[in-house]
Amino acid sequence: MRMRGAKILIECLKEQSVDTVFGFPGGSVLNIYDELYKNSDAITHILTAHEQGAAHAADGYARVTGKVGVCIATSGPGATNLVTGIATAYMDSTPMVAITGNVPVPLLGKDSFQEVDIAGVTIPITKHNYIVKDVADLADVIREAFYIAQEGRPGPVLVDIPKDVTAYEAEYTYKAPKPISRHPERIRIQDIETAVELITNASNPFIYAGGGVNGSRASAELLEFAEKIQAPVCVSLMGKGAFPATHPQYTGMIGMHGTKVSSMGVSRCDLLIVIGARFSDRVVSKADKFARKAQVLHIDIDPAEINKNIQTYHHVIGDVQAVLTMINERITTRIEHGQWLEKIAEWKKRYPIRVTTENRRPRDIIRALNDLLGEKAIIVTEVGQHQMWAAQFFKYTQSGSFITSGGLGTMGFGTGAAFGAQLGRPDKQVVSIAGDGSFQMNCNELGTIAKYQIPIVILLMNNHTLGMVRQWQTMFYDKRYSATTLDHQIDWVKLADAFGVDAMKLGLDDDIQTVLKAALEVGGPVLVDCEIPIDDVVLPMVAPGASIEDIILSVDPITN
Repeated sequence: MRMRGAKILIECLKEQSVDTVFGFPGGSVLNIYDELYKNSDAITHILTAHEQGAAHAADGYARVTGKVGVCIATSGPGATNLVTGIATAYMDSTPMVAITGNVPVPLLGKDSFQEVDIAGVTIPITKHNYIVKDVADLADVIREAFYIAQEGRPGPVLVDIPKDVTAYEAEYTYKAPKPISRHPERIRIQDIETAVELITNASNPFIYAGGGVNGSRASAELLEFAEKIQAPVCVSLMGKGAFPATHPQYTGMIGMHGTKVSSMGVSRCDLLIVIGARFSDRVVSKADKFARKAQVLHIDIDPAEINKNIQTYHHVIGDVQAVLTMINERITTRIEHGQWLEKIAEWKKRYPIRVTTENRRPRDIIRALNDLLGEKAIIVTEVGQHQMWAAQFFKYTQSGSFITSGGLGTMGFGTGAAFGAQLGRPDKQVVSIAGDGSFQMNCNELGTIAKYQIPIVILLMNNHTLGMVRQWQTMFYDKRYSATTLDHQIDWVKLADAFGVDAMKLGLDDDIQTVLKAALEVGGPVLVDCEIPIDDVVLPMVAPGASIEDIILSVDPITN
């Protein structure tokens, strides 16, 4: 059947079972939006306030559903406004297809109105990208884009479509999506056997799980593995939820703001089993001091990550779920490490995360939220101190329950990602934990939330400063607070009300449980402006350039 390019695009989205897209229209994508209008019964389009919000929403949607997130923008500034969201998805391995319009093919490369070489711009931050110059190629390009976004290590793919290509006609025939294989045939059996031998012979094994476990949906396999080999487990920031935080073998987060127990475990184990993690500098810190006494066994789907930051003793390349399944099949009896686990338990009692007298408030707010929601919640964060508090004090027990910008550290990520996640998982209560610095970057998306009545709760941790930067200025720059104090007079409650979002205030003397219960009972979108002291700090902390063994536990007198 012959049809216009725009219609072919929509039919290809239907092939991929796309039911929700996020975007903002413009001249170069008018044909596409006309087809979206005609197919609104099959595909819901969410009009965001800004293209960056659309990219983050597609990201959040993808992370909680396991499907490919889709965002659409027009040419020029519309396309470049997607760039930060695409880079965020790339760093955190989120499957996304970004569709951009462009000027007609004869005008490409002539500095035409609203023309940008968005394919050239995004080469470093996509798995692949395309400029479709012939409508006859469009269907196969879209199909290939979705396959690449999901195959192997997931990530974003960009498809740039000139306007005339969306208007020309070509033949279209339905094709079922190409299955995504976990490629167990590519996993070398000898590598598995060697890994099992290392694990079996270890006296003090320690597991470090990363975002790849969540991306592979391998939390059940990780739990079985950890219990079979009786090894303690730490997680990276992106690995939150991959292993239950309530499990006795769990030691907490590893890295700059991780627990002392996790740092001690990595430093004193004889086998460090790294699963779906890339040894980020925020985890490793001083590389030559990391896991010095251990043989490192690295399991990851991406060959490029092997020996990139830390030299491994042995590695297995393959999908985490497939690799763990194969290892679990070969470990037929439980391997006891009672003395090692007793030592870990002793350290956990001796070195809990403590807080200064001043910074109890953020901890108490997040713990109260945990008490009220527990496993019913998906927590999304912006980037900063509040992000670390959310990671430290909420007990994540399920994969996909914690959504954050880990690799890029994108301020402004949370609001779009939160409503994308809520639309992807309407059965869950999505809570966005934000700082006032991050939130003001994309607070325009309050309009999107109100328009569609997306029932997210935004907890705005308001300390009137760029808290994490101020913390560094306090600790390393002799309290020279250059450009970090947010002394504007924004009334966040009034701002939310102006957009049509319910809002309330949680002052320093207000009862946390009472206010949070009231917010959750609203049943629609609501913002809670939570006052917290300006000099709250995130601890523990490893100073930049220091070893993870040299972890700072307190800067002031501490209380439990």
